[in-house]
This record gives sequence, structure tokens and C-alpha cells, in this order.
Amino acid sequence: MNKVIFKPFEPRGTTEAPPSKSDVHRAVICASLSGGICTVSPVALSEDIRATIRCARALGVRFEFEGDALTVDGSEIFKNGSALLDCGESGSTLRFFVPVAALGGINAEFTGSGRLPERPIGIYTEALPKAGVSCETGGGLPLKISGRLKSGIFKIPGDVSSQFISGLLFALPLLDGDSDIILTSPVQSAGYINMTIRTMAKFGVEVDILDNGWHVRGRQHYVPTDYKTDGDWSQAAFFLVSGAIGGEVTVTNANIDSAQGDRRIAAILREFGAEVLQDGGTITVKKAPMRAIEINAAQIPDLVPVLAVCACFAEGTTRITNAERLRIKESDRLKTTAALINSLGGYARETADGLKIVGVKRLKGAPVEGFGDHRIVMSAAACAAGLDGEIVCSDALSVNKSYPAFYIDWKKIGGIAELV
Repeated sequence: MNKVIFKPFEPRGTTEAPPSKSDVHRAVICASLSGGICTVSPVALSEDIRATIRCARALGVRFEFEGDALTVDGSEIFKNGSALLDCGESGSTLRFFVPVAALGGINAEFTGSGRLPERPIGIYTEALPKAGVSCETGGGLPLKISGRLKSGIFKIPGDVSSQFISGLLFALPLLDGDSDIILTSPVQSAGYINMTIRTMAKFGVEVDILDNGWHVRGRQHYVPTDYKTDGDWSQAAFFLVSGAIGGEVTVTNANIDSAQGDRRIAAILREFGAEVLQDGGTITVKKAPMRAIEINAAQIPDLVPVLAVCACFAEGTTRITNAERLRIKESDRLKTTAALINSLGGYARETADGLKIVGVKRLKGAPVEGFGDHRIVMSAAACAAGLDGEIVCSDALSVNKSYPAFYIDWKKIGGIAELV
């Protein structure tokens, strides 16, 4: 059972945004580094979050999960001298934990599955040896590190992944000396770095923003804190786009003041022409005539597949730019997003750094590939809001990577998803 049938429907109803995967990753790491007992809630145990918990446990952190609350006990962190950290398919887990393990002087081996072993880690293998950490790799995973991280100046490109910067930010405050992270190229996905800094601040650790990077004072301490996580705007986007295409959808638990860059989905849907109403943590999107727009995706890469779906129902040609980093995600998301749309009778073409989508009003039912990518499968679901026929999509269970309750929540807005 790893296919799903999405049938045409008129989106109507209300659902709650699931806990933000990005927020949970960060809270678990800060709680672990506090050396005390913290509660993080609510938490959904997606495969990526399980990977972060598994890696923290390998470093000596203990966990208990009850309801949707995760208790984190960091009192034994770094008590082991060596550890095997299986990151699954989670890029965030890998890139966050490399400096964290180096902070504790752990002889650590990092492994992963899917496309993770192929994703870039060269930023660390370049920067960390200069800071006392030996790195052994054949170019990807497995990666072995040894030695204890030292404070200093870290020159990091900002246009590969913000996760490298966040990983260093977690670790550097606990070192004896001060450190600077200096950008060698403009930063992309800045919202994720801001989220890291905001989460650290809630655990009592401060970061100073420079014109070209960040200054991190050493000898700081994470303070044990009970942490409430945000709703996930990147997951809410699938429901909101469906409302824009074919009906009226309300999503709750969508904090308008969230540090998540993906909260921009509201403004982008307004620009397309959809009717968007926001009231505190509740957002409603209603169908209205939509027109093509230009989208700079540098700060919102996770939204690209579902925004491309939305563009199928907008009059004219929508262009998405600055999205070249999507080629190294769970799939090459520029290629696989275009394949999804074209399989359903739409028009999408890859460009060097993005996509060009011509609006076609309606899409046609057809078999499509999920490409083992959770965001492609969930984007296929959104297509059903403006569909003639039905979609049979492979890799249905890939949604467990980020949103294990997706099919349950999809039905709350009238969506029809039959696992076969």
C-alpha cells in the first residue's frame, strides 16, 4: 500500500496546522543542550523529527513522549565518547548535529538514507578542521568527525543551505571564547536562521547580528525551558492553496508573528488574487479569479512545488526564480514539480533557477510519480481542487517524512485520498 488516489473535490472546511517541524527540530536541540529537563509541545513524530530525537539520544539525551508532549532530559548529554548518528533523510538533523557533536568532542559517525548521503556537507569539511575538528568523508555520508570544536571566525556561504549556519549557532555559545560567522555570499532562507536565533533566545542564549553575519558570545548557557511550538506554515500552504483553487479553507494554529519565512504564503496568495482573511492565528483563503505573478523563491524554497500548482490556475505565465537549491532536496524539485504538472495536462518548464508555469484553468486526471518526495505528493493532493478525473500517485507514504497526519487532515476540508 504505497499509492494514493486523489479525487476531485471542492475544498470546504477547517483544519489545524500541524506542529512546525522546523520549530521542533530547533527546540529539541536547545532543550538537549540545556542540560536539564524541558517539555516541548506540541510535537508530531514525523520521520525527520524521529531522526533528530534518535541523534540526540545517541549523544546521551533521554526522551519521553506522552500525548503530543515531548520531555527532553539533557543531563547526560556528551557522557559517551563516541556515537553513531543515523540522520535518516533529514538534512536539518545532519547539519544541525555535526557542530553539536563536535561541541562535545564526540567521535561521531553520521549516516543517512535516501538522497541525504548525496547532499552537500562540504561547508563543514572546509570550515571545521580550522576549528579543531577532523572530518573524514568520501564526499558525502558516511561522515566521521573527531576532536573538540574551538571558537573563532567561521566563513560560510549563505547560498547553499541556512542549516549550516544554524548548526554553528547552536554550538558556538557554549564554547569558551567568542565566535563570528561571516557570510561569503548572500544568505538565502534567512527566515530559518531567524527562527534558530529566536528559539535560542527563548532558552536564554543570545546572538548579535552583524552587517555580514553574526557574533556569538561564548560561555553562555541554555536554560531549561518548557517550549510551545508554532504551527507549520509550509504544511498549511497545501490547504490554503487548495482553498484558492477551488473553494474556501480555514487553517488555525497559524501564528502570524511566526519566524517562519513560509508565512509569506498568505501574501503570495493575495498577490495571485485569492481572497485571504487573517485573524490572529486563523487564516481563511477563498477562491477568486487569479492572475500570474513573479515569485522570488530565495527565502521560501519549500513553498515552490505547491505555488507552482497554484500557478496552474492563474491566468497568464507565472515565473518562479532563485530556486536552484531545490535540485538537491529529496528529489530534484524543479524537475519533479514540472513532471507532476505536465503529467496532469498543465504546462510547466524548468529554467536555470526555477520554473515557468502557464495557467490552464483545469488539470486532468492521470497516474503521476511522487518521486519519494513528501512535498510532491502533497502538491499532487492540492491539484485535486481543480481536477477533471483522478490522480493515482506513487510514494503515498513519503508524507510521513514531515506530516504523518496529512491524509487525516486532508479529509477535514473535504479532500478524498484513498490509499491503495
